[in-house]
Amino acid sequence: MNSTDEVDRLVAAWQRELPELDVSPFEVLSRVSRLARHLDRARRLVFAAHDLETWEFDVLTALRRAGPPYELSPGRLLTQTLVTSGTMTNRIDRLAAKGLVERGPDPSDRRGVRVRLTTAGQERVDAALAELLGYERELLAGLPPTDQTQLAGLLRRLVAPFDEQA
Repeated sequence: MNSTDEVDRLVAAWQRELPELDVSPFEVLSRVSRLARHLDRARRLVFAAHDLETWEFDVLTALRRAGPPYELSPGRLLTQTLVTSGTMTNRIDRLAAKGLVERGPDPSDRRGVRVRLTTAGQERVDAALAELLGYERELLAGLPPTDQTQLAGLLRRLVAPFDEQA
């Protein structure tokens, strides 16, 4: 394994050019940023192989995680995917046109609607998720399980304040 990476080169260059600045935050956050870009690119490839966009995967997995009968109100989908109601309406329309979700009446609210994952939607999202997890397991294979656990804990501590603000 190479003992230096692009971030090491970036940090060294900034230390040389502006030695009075503490560029140590780059040591962590530039790596997180670079990793996020690599993951985003890989996820897009996995989803494309299953004829899904990232946003489609997000909505379908929210429904799948809900458990049987795999349905949520549009409001719950908004909360879980962090988009506006107009955006969610458009997304539900597009997923319904592809046969991946269907709308139905909300039995507890005559004016309400429930969005339900279809069998085709469940099969598509399950296959994409399995492939994604295989890729992500491969990505983490270079770290022993104890390191993975430690890294997950450290990242949780870093991300938690942002999640609390949302």
